[in-house]
Amino acid sequence: MKNLLLVLALTTLLFSCDNSNASEELTNKQKVVDLLKSIENGATKPVEYINPNQYIQHNQAVGDGLEGFGAVLAQLAEAAKADPSLSPKVSTVRVFGDGNFIFAHTDYNFFGPKIGFDIFRFENGLIVEHWDNLQEKVNETASGRTQIDGPTELKNLDATDDNKLLVKNLIQDVFLGENPEKITDYISTEQYNQHNPAVKDGLAGLSEALSALAEAGMPMVYEKNHIILGEGNFVLSVSEGIFMKEKVAFYDLFRIENGKIVEHWDTIEKIIPDSEAKNSNGKFNF
Repeated sequence: MKNLLLVLALTTLLFSCDNSNASEELTNKQKVVDLLKSIENGATKPVEYINPNQYIQHNQAVGDGLEGFGAVLAQLAEAAKADPSLSPKVSTVRVFGDGNFIFAHTDYNFFGPKIGFDIFRFENGLIVEHWDNLQEKVNETASGRTQIDGPTELKNLDATDDNKLLVKNLIQDVFLGENPEKITDYISTEQYNQHNPAVKDGLAGLSEALSALAEAGMPMVYEKNHIILGEGNFVLSVSEGIFMKEKVAFYDLFRIENGKIVEHWDTIEKIIPDSEAKNSNGKFNF
């Protein structure tokens, strides 16, 4: 770990002395892809894309700043040394931008197989803040789809604002329960491809899954939406609520066609008490 932190420290020192580095030629999307991939390949260059003086961390299991990032890399290396099946793997399948935010959808081996969403906030071309949400990867899903497959092509950039508003209203009316009967105003009745591992395709599959949870005395409850980010036909919603009687973060990614939602991916992660977190920034606080 000391060697890894030394590398990070030297990289930071060199970067702080020369702000005219080649990273300025990359888009923020590519910086995010490269930084995430560095978890797998050990590249040190992408560390330059993080502001060395400000890196606010919202992953509750990671400490603040570059030191916290370095500590996690060291833990991954130790875990992989003890068990090669835990060697980190990173395959970013989707990446989108909304203003100063870049959000990515990634297939991980991160202390075991996981699917994750990462959100990065940029200032002056450097990453200054990070949020994420990870869920265990499963081999079989109710729909037969994987948790991350499906279309990746970005379309309809001119519809971004309309699509974000569509998802905002869906969350308010249906997920937060103000007007649940309006669900067909937002989700297509003809096509709703589902990637949640426990939910079948279509509105019927969603209704079946939610009914089963309610009958088991463990309803899925959305309590608050924190942010909605989007680019073109993809929109990400970040919320909190209750799932399996535990406080969780809900990250929901929707694909929109012709004014209706036709596909859904998500991750659900337990929120740990602040007293157990390795930073004091909270899971949300956008």
